[in-house]
Amino acid sequence: MKRVIETAEAPAAVGAYSQATTNGDLVFTAGQLPMTAEGELLEDEPIEVQTRQALENVKAILDEEGLTMQDVLKVTVLMDDIDEFDAMNSTYAEYFQDNPPARSAFEVAEVPKGAKIEIEVIAAQ
Repeated sequence: MKRVIETAEAPAAVGAYSQATTNGDLVFTAGQLPMTAEGELLEDEPIEVQTRQALENVKAILDEEGLTMQDVLKVTVLMDDIDEFDAMNSTYAEYFQDNPPARSAFEVAEVPKGAKIEIEVIAAQ
């Protein structure tokens, strides 16, 4: 059975989606932008800052469910400029130092709201 996960520690959903959902075994987060829990978009910040904020949002959502970044199985990273991959990856690596999850990273034509990055994860309960 699907259950919605919500936390005030990450940006609220602004459309017809949830911050995350679970079936009791897996947690699926929505794509997280570099936006503070108060709704401030960090679109003018460098990719490292944007990556950190997106991952902090993921971390907050997982924490609401009693999970950590070590419970993440798969990460999808969407970037507006794949040439910034190395800079993104250096920040990303801080969150997954041991036994990192599987990951895919793609350059897309545009990330919502003019951000440089969007990150979503699948984690195990």
